[in-house]
Amino acid sequence: MATSLGSNTYNRQNWEDADFPILCQTCLGENPYIRMTKEKYGKECKICARPFTVFRWCPGTRMRFKKTEVCQTCSKMKNVCQTCLLDLEYGLPIQVRDTGLAIKDDIPRSDVNKEYYTQNMEREIANSDGTRPVGQIGKAPSSSDMLLKLARTTPYYKRNRPHICSFWVKGECKRGEECPYRHEKPTDPDDPLADQNIKDRYYGINDPVADKLLKRASTMPRLDPPDDKTITTLYIGGLGDNVTDGDLKGFFYQFGEIRTITIVQRQQCAFIQFATRDAAEMAAEKSFNKLIINGRRLTVKWGRSQAARGKDGEGVNEMGSRLEPVPGLPGALPPPPPLDEETSANYFNLDPNSSPAVMNIAMPPPPGMNPPPPGFGPPMFHAMGPMAPPMPPPIGMRPPGQIHYPSQDPQRMGAHSAHGSRHEQ
Repeated sequence: MATSLGSNTYNRQNWEDADFPILCQTCLGENPYIRMTKEKYGKECKICARPFTVFRWCPGTRMRFKKTEVCQTCSKMKNVCQTCLLDLEYGLPIQVRDTGLAIKDDIPRSDVNKEYYTQNMEREIANSDGTRPVGQIGKAPSSSDMLLKLARTTPYYKRNRPHICSFWVKGECKRGEECPYRHEKPTDPDDPLADQNIKDRYYGINDPVADKLLKRASTMPRLDPPDDKTITTLYIGGLGDNVTDGDLKGFFYQFGEIRTITIVQRQQCAFIQFATRDAAEMAAEKSFNKLIINGRRLTVKWGRSQAARGKDGEGVNEMGSRLEPVPGLPGALPPPPPLDEETSANYFNLDPNSSPAVMNIAMPPPPGMNPPPPGFGPPMFHAMGPMAPPMPPPIGMRPPGQIHYPSQDPQRMGAHSAHGSRHEQ
């Protein structure tokens, strides 16, 4: 036969009497001034079934009233909020937190063992300073890469909204805008998130929210070390103009001895070569997707060996994946024909028997002067003998220079006809 809390005085010295609850920022609300009611020994803890002090408050405007669900002893054992039972440091479910920290905390389920375990934990909490978690959580490492990536850094006040109005779903709500419940379409009843249990969340088993977050963590990008053990170089991209050699050295020296740091300013990247492979792997693990220097988020990748870069060549991006050819682009140009060493380079298609150095062009007389009679004028061309120098033309008939282009040759392109037609005009 059940008895009331007032008449049930068995083991009453272990009942909890607190002055303020242990809450996360989301459950507490965005308003720093809240009105909170306190009911001493108002309900039994949903985990240890011991009476505790219940607090009730409204976290904000048009939000539902919230209250504490578990006692402070159970909250301190798991380092969780008394209302939402999410981790106070990362804002994640207990199952995700324990998986990331690789801990296994088996709390007894039976009544007698649970009472004995709770009393021992209360004694450990009383001997501690109260600022750090106790039990397996206090012995776990301080951080985890997966938890840092999944952690919620800002409060999620949308979680405090009222529940959906069941009368509105049936089309019978007559309150309108004064209804304190939400007038929205409910979620799919077959959705796993629609079936949540507070005990499963506390013990870290069968939590649909934790399963969703763990699946997201398994699909997140990661940086796997290359199979070639000789590669000890990391590629750092997105440096910009404000990241220097000293900034990179000041961050990466903590992982091991650095052999060289090469900065390519034109491409805003750097290559850091470590002395050992272990140091390079540790640096890649600790800096991938979370390296921020001078306010810039930098890209961290593994370098490639010379043999791999030679094999990849063209058509491969920096991540090593093959690129598809772009349609519509012209093909590669054919290679030039091989040059014959015996053939002279005749760029202007000149007569190989004649030399430009022995040809002089007789310029036409200036306008207003009659041309000399035939036989008295200088010859049009002077053949240079093997021993005698050529006869220079008169000063007025001397050409401006030697022939350098085919267009200056009077025998090409109808030069005589052009001069003749111009003189006739």
